Amino acid sequence: MPMIGWGLFPILTGKFGGKPVNQILGTTYGTLIFAIVVALVRQTPMLGGKEFLFTFLSGAFWSLGQILVFYAFSEMGVSRTMPISTGFQLVGASLWSVLVLGEWAKGSAKMIGFSAIVLIIFGVWLTTFSEKKLPKEDGGFNAVKGTILVAFAEIGYLGYSAFPQAVTVNGFEAFLPQALGMAVVATIFAVVTKKNRSEKPFKAKSSYTNIISGFFFAFAALTYLISARPNVNGLATGFILSQMNVIIATLGGIYILHERKTKKEMVFILSGLVLVVIAGSVTTLL
Repeated sequence: MPMIGWGLFPILTGKFGGKPVNQILGTTYGTLIFAIVVALVRQTPMLGGKEFLFTFLSGAFWSLGQILVFYAFSEMGVSRTMPISTGFQLVGASLWSVLVLGEWAKGSAKMIGFSAIVLIIFGVWLTTFSEKKLPKEDGGFNAVKGTILVAFAEIGYLGYSAFPQAVTVNGFEAFLPQALGMAVVATIFAVVTKKNRSEKPFKAKSSYTNIISGFFFAFAALTYLISARPNVNGLATGFILSQMNVIIATLGGIYILHERKTKKEMVFILSGLVLVVIAGSVTTLL
């Protein structure tokens, strides 16, 4: 379920358009609305103290990372950004869960798990193959700038995955404080952006159409919080499985957002995605 939600999320933001400030504003407000509805339906009690702080920070860090990824989308497109983002996130979250949280405790499990990560990274690298670089005015991309943005975004994504693991809360309890953290950071970013007179994020149509994107993200985030708990899949396996969203996002960027690829590039992309699926499936056996 996280794979489906997070896979469709970047495609929808690409369809609805807008600048990064519009996309992050709509996404986080959509997530907050979704979280409030879930909390009311389930009558989930509001967290307090350390539990609220850590889950709030989780959402705040996600917004910081996602803002950078939205800028990366504008530099090199969804189909090229998502595999790179997946690679960075897999390394960061998996190392954190294994080295800090002690998952994949057995030696054989660690060997198989890290081998799967290497295979996924190789598959991701294949999807980034470019036969030729087009000039920017002809639909090209700034790969260096985009990759740097995604690398820094990993700090935010790592916080998003790691903070909820520091406290004992279930996915439903963590969801609303997390959504609040996301929306607060997005609002601050929009207010700061508004100082530029040409930017009017709170009046732009795309800020509100992207609320629909937020619903898809929220669905994925909630199911991921449940999946990543130690008594379900755990952070390492749960996260790797969720990152199979790269398949939907990459192909959606090509066929729905019409990001051009040559025949040779498509061969590399499809080969890489097959490796990602195989390696991700292996982690479910650990």
